Amino acid sequence: MKPTRSVDRRADRSWSENAVRLIEADGLRSADTHLLRVELPDWSRWTDEAGNARGVDLYLKDESTHPTGSLKHRLARSLFLYAICNGWIGPDTTVIEASSGSTAVSEAYFAKLIGVPFVAVMTASTSPAKTALIERQGGRCHFVQRAGDVYDEAQRLEAELGGHFIDQFTMAERATDWRGNNNIAESIFAQLAQEDHPVPTWIVVGAGTGGTSATLGRYLRYRRHPTWLCVVDPENSVFLPAFESGDGTLTADTGSRIEGIGRPRVEPSFVSQVIDRMVGVPDEASIATARVVSERLGRRIGASTGTNLWAAFGLVAEMVEQRHAGSVVTLLCDSGDRYETTYFDDGWLASNEFDLAPARGVLDAFFDTGAWSV
Repeated sequence: MKPTRSVDRRADRSWSENAVRLIEADGLRSADTHLLRVELPDWSRWTDEAGNARGVDLYLKDESTHPTGSLKHRLARSLFLYAICNGWIGPDTTVIEASSGSTAVSEAYFAKLIGVPFVAVMTASTSPAKTALIERQGGRCHFVQRAGDVYDEAQRLEAELGGHFIDQFTMAERATDWRGNNNIAESIFAQLAQEDHPVPTWIVVGAGTGGTSATLGRYLRYRRHPTWLCVVDPENSVFLPAFESGDGTLTADTGSRIEGIGRPRVEPSFVSQVIDRMVGVPDEASIATARVVSERLGRRIGASTGTNLWAAFGLVAEMVEQRHAGSVVTLLCDSGDRYETTYFDDGWLASNEFDLAPARGVLDAFFDTGAWSV
């Protein structure tokens, strides 16, 4: 009889258990993000036939207050826990990601926390402020020229380095527990509990990986909330055309100019079936909204937040016109300080031939009268 073979890998568990402990401890040190109420003009309030005060409220979930400064901090934590618990990341694993910036910033943070190398594959056009943040966390930036090349290059580096391609675009929708466990959807509803409209009429989000919209859409259905999910899409992204046509094979030759959202292909984590409505937002509208709202808030917000708010303003105006009282919630994805040399630089706008005046006119009319003339 041949001898019995035994391969014992129990020693691998001690490293992974400690890595999970470090990430969980980091989460316990971090408070939840604020839900900010955005003050709307008087036209957002009215009195119904019974003499009751009614109105529409707008909220911003401020994800810029995470330790790494963006919504992607939640995703990065989930992706690392998912990969560690699946045994894909060990003490000597180089973690590789294809990212336009914010996800890589957050992933570099968690890689440093558990002591593994990190490489971010991104387009050369990514803002210098984001690459500096990645490098400050000990990550290495690896550049490609075309947005569509990041996937193949990340896979090539995975093979070359014997690492793990963490692949946010595939894993985002499955790494987060959409039923609860303090995900962003559960957090929003908990924070709205004592508001006039604790169950929002609309939640508005952008799609980069598709993970956030998938989490929110599934949660709304699971909890049976009568809340609609609106997903916004910038120019040069194929999510909206795919949603409209049902064709998940669509691709684009150029990438989105609004960092963090929009993709040149339909990502595996984009679950269109949980979305109730999509709105395409011109890049000039995204940037103009970021600038106008930054002036009103007294703090800079990024252009992806501008994309969210452009659609949210349209929904608020629609609800006011229909005398539909309720609330709208959207996300403040990251700080506009990361885009000082791009979206907030007049020279950069001129070199890219952006004219913000028409979009500013729409926004001025909205704040003055509540009209949405798009």
